[in-house]
Amino acid sequence: MKKQRPVNLDLTTIKMHPAANVSILHRISGVIMVFAIGILLWTLSLSLSSAEGFAQVKSLLDGWFFTLIIIGIISALIYHVLGGIRHLLMDLGHFEELASGNASAKLVIALWLILTIVVGVNLW
Repeated sequence: MKKQRPVNLDLTTIKMHPAANVSILHRISGVIMVFAIGILLWTLSLSLSSAEGFAQVKSLLDGWFFTLIIIGIISALIYHVLGGIRHLLMDLGHFEELASGNASAKLVIALWLILTIVVGVNLW
């Protein structure tokens, strides 16, 4: 029996469809949010410790670097929520076909970009 397996599989030549990209990015956004919890808890603890701590957090938020970190955290949260809603709808039997799954994936990415830009403009 002849096996029809690839002999030299070059992973850089494989083109994944949008649904696969959205699924992988959903997992990555979850990992980002795990690390973001530490940053958010640190800032909450510092701001509640004293008036000086609150002023220190406020001065951090006035800087561009920490603002970018907060925008990144909110962006990961937005993406994870949108991707989670998509996965819940798929669990209910919607968007299971290739065409509708790819369309819903593109919609998630578009909504994520739009909402991230809106949040970024409001925070900047």
